Amino acid sequence: MSGALAEAPPAAAIDSVETQSCFDVIELLFFAYRDFVSDPDRILTDYGFGRAHHRVLHFVNRQPGLTIAELLDILRITKQSLNRVLKELVEKGFVEQRTGVQDRRQRLLFPTVKGRDLALALSRLQGERIRRAIERCGEDDRQAALRFLFAMIDENDRDHVARLVYGAGQRKGQ
Repeated sequence: MSGALAEAPPAAAIDSVETQSCFDVIELLFFAYRDFVSDPDRILTDYGFGRAHHRVLHFVNRQPGLTIAELLDILRITKQSLNRVLKELVEKGFVEQRTGVQDRRQRLLFPTVKGRDLALALSRLQGERIRRAIERCGEDDRQAALRFLFAMIDENDRDHVARLVYGAGQRKGQ
């Protein structure tokens, strides 16, 4: 028996009242995410792209001038995975890489017009789904959802995420 299996929690712990009470949230997050990404997924397949391409394109579009290191930090994927996806986006003309002005070793990432158009089309689809949900629930529930989602982020990463989400805008090299 492997070490990971030997250290698995006892069934009683898995079936605890606390865990059971979270199943509805766990499952609703799963289904909400499934449907949230399904609209862009249909468009992405026309380009031969997947969700990783979408995430890269989204953040490059939201943060033009992003470095490879910053993007790796945001996505928390391997450099190898990012390089594969980024290579495709560059080759197909959705993202361009520029040499850093102050540090010539840096590669700064920018969306092309084609990349920006695709990123915005995907965001519009997801934004429409969010708008419909907020319309059903109301602004107070939107604020509660924002607080809940923010609380789900690891505490030591919240400041960084807040800067990315609420401080997105002009960056170096623009």
